[in-house]
Amino acid sequence: MRQITSWIMTHPDHLDPRDTAKLRDVRSRDRDLNRLVKHVRAFAIMMTGRHGDRLEEWITAVEHDTLTPLTGFARNLRRDLGAVRNGLPLPHSSGPVEGNINRLKMIKRQMFGRAGLDLLRKRVLLAH
Repeated sequence: MRQITSWIMTHPDHLDPRDTAKLRDVRSRDRDLNRLVKHVRAFAIMMTGRHGDRLEEWITAVEHDTLTPLTGFARNLRRDLGAVRNGLPLPHSSGPVEGNINRLKMIKRQMFGRAGLDLLRKRVLLAH
C-alpha cells in the first residue's frame, strides 16, 4: 500500500514507466482507488497551478463521493475556505519559517530538555 501511495503522490511525469504501468493496472482493478487518484491529481494541479477559484468545485465533487477520508479532508478545507482560497494564488510560502522552527526544535531536542532561553539563544547564534 505504501508503494501505491507513493505512485499516487508522485507527479505522473516523474513516475518510472514501470510504476506508471503498475499504477494503471491497480487503478483498473479498483474503482475506489481510481476515483481517489483522480481527486488527488486534480487537487495537486489546483495547488501547484495556484487555482484558488477551483477549490470549491473540487470540495463539492469530493463531498459527493463516498471516499470517507478524502471527504473529511474536504470538509476541513471548507471550514477555512476563505483563507485557503485566498492563500492559493499567492506566491508566498511559509517554508523558510517552518524550516527555522524545525531547526530550533532539533537544537532543543539535542540538549535533552535543558534548553532554557539563554542557552538556546547562544546555540542558535553560534550556529551561524
